[in-house]
Amino acid sequence: VEASDGVQALRQMSVHAIDLVVMDCNMPVMDGYTATREIRRLELKEGRPHVPVLALTADAFDDDIARTREAGMDAHLGKPYTRDQLEALLTAWL
Repeated sequence: VEASDGVQALRQMSVHAIDLVVMDCNMPVMDGYTATREIRRLELKEGRPHVPVLALTADAFDDDIARTREAGMDAHLGKPYTRDQLEALLTAWL
């Protein structure tokens, strides 16, 4: 399931069973940070299970990684990344 912005991502999550989200942090309409905060809010409010959210972003400084964690993301993968790095991250969280 794909979404081009955070609003679409939340909409997709409301109609599909999602096991894991690979979240771009910088998207139009609603960025990944805001979308992740909303995912976490809905999990608490509605008693939904925790869905791993993995940040996928070119923002890779320590402050950027801290910002993803503060938003509720579970892991961070900086661009550019290799197929092996993505596979390892997905394997760790699925």
